[in-house]
Amino acid sequence: MLLSRRFPRTHSPRAALGRLLLGGSSLAVVTLVGLCGVGPMDADAESKIAFSRRQPGVIEGTEIYVMSPDGSNQTRLTDNSVGDSHPSWNPTGTRIAFNSARDGATDLFIMNADGSDPTRVKNVAGSDSRAAWSPDGNHLAFQSFDLQELSSEIYVIHINGVNETRLTNNAWNDEQPSWSPDGSQIAFISERDGDFEIYVMDADGSNPTRFTNEAGWDLEPAWSPDGSQIAFASERNGNLEIYVMDASDGSNQTNLTNSPGNDYHPSWSPDGTQITFNSG
Repeated sequence: MLLSRRFPRTHSPRAALGRLLLGGSSLAVVTLVGLCGVGPMDADAESKIAFSRRQPGVIEGTEIYVMSPDGSNQTRLTDNSVGDSHPSWNPTGTRIAFNSARDGATDLFIMNADGSDPTRVKNVAGSDSRAAWSPDGNHLAFQSFDLQELSSEIYVIHINGVNETRLTNNAWNDEQPSWSPDGSQIAFISERDGDFEIYVMDADGSNPTRFTNEAGWDLEPAWSPDGSQIAFASERNGNLEIYVMDASDGSNQTNLTNSPGNDYHPSWSPDGTQITFNSG
């Protein structure tokens, strides 16, 4: 079924990347760098942050960049007239999965960490996006929009493009998968009960359990490296802010940011002490 309404607008023309410093009871928000049209990012590699940036004057022209954790050494990895977005590091930091519409429909691609050798994972009708690596680096969980069913579902596929398995199957949208560090579970968002909330299911698609239940949408779950917490974005108080909750049952939901704009796309540092996010 089609989305009941659009996602909150998160791609501000004045967006920036920020970083939450987590330590005991203290919390600091550090602006890494001001960037025009910053899109989704991933901070799972040891020494680089991958992100997408909208190109000036190009309607669908987002490209993928990497930079150092302090915002320096920004390097462009893709160069197309269409959108390349949603980068995701593999566990060893040597490859990046991403979305691209370079061949028409949006498909999943994998490239080396320096942008070389981009390879399409699969090629089918519809739209495949939001790839998340399994902890062993052999599989991708992703969302796929079916043109006949008019809804998005969660799938898993081997990085070589074989053994695709559908994990969710309902009339509403299931999207934004995120693997647990031990590979046993996948967090995702679903509007099966009305609005978008965060669920966790076993890696084979069984036992889906609702973790949030708020009037506003809860989006973009991201597991902490030790598997104890899930960071996410929530519009429960009017605009998108970053929250964390216990990964065991969704308890102890805690607001980390409080800004007049939107804070979204949380991604943990490898040591679990920081969360990188978009703000704008």
